[in-house]
Parts: sequence; C-alpha cells; structure tokens
Amino acid sequence: MNWKNQWKAFLKEESGLSTVEIILILVVLIALVLIFKDEMIEIVEDIFKNINQKIDRI
Repeated sequence: MNWKNQWKAFLKEESGLSTVEIILILVVLIALVLIFKDEMIEIVEDIFKNINQKIDRI
C-alpha cells in the first residue's frame, strides 16, 4: 500500500476524533489565543517594525 492509499484510509477511518474532542481542542486553542493575545500582538508588531526598518535601508 503506497502513502496515498494509506492517507485516504486514514481520512476515512471513523475511529478518529469525535465532535466533542474537536470542540475541546478548539476551546483550548481559543483560550490560548486569549491568554497570549498581547504577547502575540507585540511579536507581530516587532516583526513588522523590523521589516519596515530593513525596507527603509534599501
């Protein structure tokens, strides 16, 4: 069985994630985003400042 067939079989397998598990994962991800929102904004702003400074030098 090649990797494409294995991947298709994996996607069709019904013993995977249930709706409750997916909802729990989403809740955790949203909570992490809310907790670290300020830090993520600061990181993105720093990245764009760095990019703009390098562009201005060119």
